Amino acid sequence: MMEEDHKVINQGQEDEMEISGYRMCRWKLFLVGLGAVGTGGFLLLPLYWMPHWLLRATCSRATIGDADMVLLRTTDEFKRWFRARVQWMLAPGKKPFNKLDSQTAVTNGHSKHDPIGMQPSQHLVEIRYFTLHSTTYFWNDMIQNFEVLKGLEDLNVTCSAIHSEHSAGLTKHMQDYRRLFFGVNEIDVKVPSVFKLLIKEVLNPFYIFQFFSVILWGFEEYYYYAAAIVFMSLVSIATSLYTIKKQYVMLHDMVASHSVVRVSVVRANNEIEEMMSTDLVPGDVMIIPNNGAIMPCDAVLVSGTCIVNESMLTGESVPVTKTNLPNPGQGLMGLEVDAVYSTEEQKRHTLFCGTLVIQTRFYSGELVKAVVVRTGFSTAKGQLVRSILYPKPTDFKLYHDAYLFLLCLVGVAAIGFIYSIVLSILNKVPARTIITESLDIITITVPPALPAAMTAGIVYAQRRLKHIGIFCISPQRINICGQLNLVCFDKTGTLTEDGLDLWGIQRAESGSFCLSEVNVCQETLVTSPFVVCMATCHSLTNINGQLSGDPLDLKMFEATGWLLQEATEEETSLHNQITPTVVRPPRQVLPQPATPPEHEMELNELSLSYEIGILRQFPFSSALQRMSVVARRLGEKHMDAYLKGAPEVVASLCRRETVPGNFSQVLENYTKLGFRVIALAHRHLESRLTWHKMQNISRDLVENNMEFLGLIIMQNKLKAETPMVLEQLRHANIRSVMVTGDNILTAVSVARDCGMIPPQDRVIIAEALPPADGQPARIEWHYMDEPGLHDSDAAPFEVVQIGMGEEDPDPDEDLKPLEHYHFAMSGKSFTVVTEHFQDLVYKLLLRGTVFARMTPDQKTQLVELLQSVDYFVGMCGDGANDCGALKRAHSGISLSELEASVASPFTSKIPNISCVPNLIREGRAALITSFCVFKFMALYSMIQYISVTLLYSMLSNLGDFQFLFIDVAIILLIVFTNSRLPGLPNACLSLGATPELV
Repeated sequence: MMEEDHKVINQGQEDEMEISGYRMCRWKLFLVGLGAVGTGGFLLLPLYWMPHWLLRATCSRATIGDADMVLLRTTDEFKRWFRARVQWMLAPGKKPFNKLDSQTAVTNGHSKHDPIGMQPSQHLVEIRYFTLHSTTYFWNDMIQNFEVLKGLEDLNVTCSAIHSEHSAGLTKHMQDYRRLFFGVNEIDVKVPSVFKLLIKEVLNPFYIFQFFSVILWGFEEYYYYAAAIVFMSLVSIATSLYTIKKQYVMLHDMVASHSVVRVSVVRANNEIEEMMSTDLVPGDVMIIPNNGAIMPCDAVLVSGTCIVNESMLTGESVPVTKTNLPNPGQGLMGLEVDAVYSTEEQKRHTLFCGTLVIQTRFYSGELVKAVVVRTGFSTAKGQLVRSILYPKPTDFKLYHDAYLFLLCLVGVAAIGFIYSIVLSILNKVPARTIITESLDIITITVPPALPAAMTAGIVYAQRRLKHIGIFCISPQRINICGQLNLVCFDKTGTLTEDGLDLWGIQRAESGSFCLSEVNVCQETLVTSPFVVCMATCHSLTNINGQLSGDPLDLKMFEATGWLLQEATEEETSLHNQITPTVVRPPRQVLPQPATPPEHEMELNELSLSYEIGILRQFPFSSALQRMSVVARRLGEKHMDAYLKGAPEVVASLCRRETVPGNFSQVLENYTKLGFRVIALAHRHLESRLTWHKMQNISRDLVENNMEFLGLIIMQNKLKAETPMVLEQLRHANIRSVMVTGDNILTAVSVARDCGMIPPQDRVIIAEALPPADGQPARIEWHYMDEPGLHDSDAAPFEVVQIGMGEEDPDPDEDLKPLEHYHFAMSGKSFTVVTEHFQDLVYKLLLRGTVFARMTPDQKTQLVELLQSVDYFVGMCGDGANDCGALKRAHSGISLSELEASVASPFTSKIPNISCVPNLIREGRAALITSFCVFKFMALYSMIQYISVTLLYSMLSNLGDFQFLFIDVAIILLIVFTNSRLPGLPNACLSLGATPELV
């Protein structure tokens, strides 16, 4: 295969595909037409089922640049084939992957046949493209391949360019020109007609075979069995059509709410124009209304701030603050590097499609504006909908073995078919009898009722799951649930309660810890930097008069007793900048002066003197594991920076002398007891830093050289059902794994408390360090002691460093004395191990129980690695950061009913993990039923086959010895059935699975 006609698109992505080109061949097409006519249309069926057969039978190979048709094959384990027709349009000026500017803009879209609005002098460019799975691929001359044009970021636009060039808005001509390539801004989920769904369903090979069998039985007057098969098939088809139609309608209704709305955009001449959201293109400047709205596209904020509910994407209904994109191009010292805009890197400044903007805050005389970066199916919600519309097929060994066995049956049937024809011709049997009875051999050997019978257990299981509050959008995965032997659990909100309680604080002064305290509302602490940091470093906001935000931030702020006040719309409009959020302590907890004030006014002035304005916020980042704010106290000339985050990260950003020497020991003591620990830090900023410079300064320049303030200790309680469910899974020999974003020692403590790690087992923390200073990557093994077995002054674990250079990473010799041990590792160590110790990855996976500080992408990668070692993996999470893992697992179970869980195969209305054993129990019942039905139908066909074959032998006065080889083949097939498709052992019924009676 030549290099120029065989390339790869979407390289490195989940939907990576190989692509090759074809051109229509008339003589091949003519031969296929003759064959279709000669076979009564049956030749078209295999060509319909196999797209690569169709193209190879009707087309000749061509380079991709000259192809009329393209053939695509996925590079994953499923190796699926797709075909698409290459189309072309005429556009003025430049091609889509060049800079789209107003010089080449026109007023209307154009196509090959209808170049509307073209001027004779305008130069036309031919643009080739094809569409697959709601995604348009354009030909890119620079790489000589097809490529997706997703949005503004594909044009390599920098952050400063978004402010300088794109915030001014597009002209009408430029907008029309870009719409040629980006298309209509609509996530259009078309609900197929019942007729189309019916045709697609009945063209299944099994139903075609049933249709053939029923016709044959009709000629033989075998009416009763034929009628029973027809009835079962009709019920199965009707049920399938109803389910599929319902899912399409539900998905259509879900996205229709924001697909078509009226929006206001800013034109290049600063005029505001109202238009439909379907006309938006990347580069348009959209005005976010004050009363909020549902976003119809992905857009980056360039002015103002927004409070957004992102439950559609994250599964959490916690409001998130979105700030305007910093402008690095203003030439000020200390500004951020002018990087190319990326949705992933600047997601805290990006409003995503489908999310709800609750309220906005804006400058005086300005509007809250956002530049559109992605539209249609390229948006975040569009990608989610695409993953639902075009899911990966179910990879299940039962179905693979079933197809292999049916192929063997077809082979046996072919032998009987040929033998019966030869025997009938020798005995001069009439031609009609030869045809019907020979074909009858095939319908007897391959059971036509098998598909309908095998779905019986799944249908009953799905009904029972619905009754216990578990909803399924992929019924075929119920069988897979019966094979699960490992379940990954998120921690917060899944194994533990959602809410956190403030257990206490551990302040640090002069490089040492003070005694732990419980009450932070003391007069001596109320204005201390520690409490001020608690009161300012958060993302809370007032929504309809009620304080809302992250539960951790809410608990932390409420513990201070301070008050939060946001400027009203009228107050904001009086200032040239966004009026800051103000926090202040209540008067009754302020330190009282030595001499009581003579007038109440003096006490009010004392309260107002402690007002602190939050001027800028650097939102929490899961990658950085921290957040910070810049604030200024009323009357002060300098600003202060306050930081909170993971203790290890915060300590690394503080001056060494301010971090207590026993920091690690104190942190470990708290985390080993299951507390969630947050660290705080503070820094005085330079007095020359003005408000304008502060709005554009890099967070890296703010979050360094800080003073360590101490620790906040939060308590996260286990859900009552967690230990019991994990005990059930352990008795059923189903492994449990914790995958969390929390601290590793906290996660290990929770794993011990819930029984995931038995008390007598040891925990080994694998800390992998990347290459540095010319040294190779290495791994340090921390053998942790059981809680309570060491003194407070003793080391909580022993560090044993094993030679872990890249040449010989094998710790087996050191681990042999430990029969019961569990590995625990952080997300950073996980990345180092997968990159530098690939031959050690699987050993860690087989014994790994706790994976902490894991990002959403790392969770998905972990699920894929566990699947690669032949685990059937279930994933249970609340939908917050687990969407990727929920979709990738063999069986994803979401405990959230929000829209982010729609891609998960299963959703539980009961927000605890008691749904897991219920799902496995029903999955095993359905799986055992499928096994029994398959074996019953196969053996029933074998018995019929033997009877018919022996009957032919008796009628022909032949000896039974001539059918010895057939009988041997039948016996081998029966043995094959029982060996390749064995019933589940009794141990599999430990969760109470009971097969259905079919």
